[in-house]
Amino acid sequence: MFYYLFGYLQMHFRFPGAGVFQYISFRALMAIIFSLLISLFIGKRIIRYLRKKQVGEDIRDLGLEGQIQKKGTPTMGGLILLASIIIPTILFAKLLNIYILLMIVATIWLGAIGFIDDYIKVFKKNKKGLAGKFKILGQVGLGLIVGCTLYFSDSVVIKEKAVKAQKFVSTTNLMKIDNTNEAPLLFSKKEIKSTKTTIPFFKNNEFDYADLLSWLGTGYKKFAFLIFIPFVIFIIVAVSNGANLTDGLDGLASGTSAIIGVTLGILSYVSGNIIFADYLNIMYIPNLGEMTIYVAAFVGACIGFLWYNSFPAQVFMGDTGSLALGGIIAVFAIIIRKELLIPIMCGVFFIQSLSVVLQVSYFKYTKRKYGVGKRVFRMSPLHHHFQMKGYHEAKIVMRFLIIGIFLAVMTVVTLKLR
Repeated sequence: MFYYLFGYLQMHFRFPGAGVFQYISFRALMAIIFSLLISLFIGKRIIRYLRKKQVGEDIRDLGLEGQIQKKGTPTMGGLILLASIIIPTILFAKLLNIYILLMIVATIWLGAIGFIDDYIKVFKKNKKGLAGKFKILGQVGLGLIVGCTLYFSDSVVIKEKAVKAQKFVSTTNLMKIDNTNEAPLLFSKKEIKSTKTTIPFFKNNEFDYADLLSWLGTGYKKFAFLIFIPFVIFIIVAVSNGANLTDGLDGLASGTSAIIGVTLGILSYVSGNIIFADYLNIMYIPNLGEMTIYVAAFVGACIGFLWYNSFPAQVFMGDTGSLALGGIIAVFAIIIRKELLIPIMCGVFFIQSLSVVLQVSYFKYTKRKYGVGKRVFRMSPLHHHFQMKGYHEAKIVMRFLIIGIFLAVMTVVTLKLR
């Protein structure tokens, strides 16, 4: 909004200082400041309102240390996160940018699904909340919207890398090729539609989903949506539920998401900047720079929410926040074509989900084979396993965050490690 307003003032009235809103770096800085201020300002008021309405978490006694003391802590605090992300984005981003529009839709869509789930649990006193099949259906719906938009929209394009040009050096009356001093790698001026993505650890680090259908013969690329859209749906469902499972300790989901957000911000900035994309020899995506404003608001919102959610938590985000956080991360990674980095970047989410899958699968297998179910972990998700072993909640969270930082560094390193 401010981008268009101050652009108009600059153009027609030469308004002093209005030109600064044309810079992505300035707007990203303002977005993170505003998101922090919004979360801190409205957080206390929302918590007070939730307490007044007795919107408290109903804790099931699992024998974990400090668990019962959390009973009655206000939930649905994800509303703080959503407001702190959406408001700065609307104020400072180019709202006509296709990627920004997709991120706003994803934020509201998954936030609404989580809100309905929390509302049923809290106000309808139904501990099961929204039926799992409806959650999955909502996530699949978002996946269809995102996948179809990215595949069919003419605004979603990339620029392919051009072949390295060799310099010609004049010596006397002859021209010779200087193979030792190559010109910089350049990008084609032509913007193209493509289903290419980035694949880590490989020298030729681009992979086209369409190539999986090459066995169809000539014209196979026009059927790429049969692979691309289902893969988008799978990623959104998996990461969204992974974040939901991680939200079990004070500050764990929000802290982990903040670290992932910083990583996504770095990846989006270099992918949307032709100079850095050229230097790093990675895919250049036009108009991607605006995503820096969104991710700045996202990181600011997560850090601001930690003010109230760190141990001992004054508010829980509930599914309103956790489903939205995971979905936002998934959609963002898909847009910047770094979704294959998710197992590394979102390693904390991944291991939490994997622990649940292993626990349930092994229990069912052993019960069917031996008549008595056995467990891999004392309790899943994994953070509860460490609680059962006697680790303090704050120590578990801090160590998970340290692991998250390590994985974030590894993710960024993959830009050159191949």
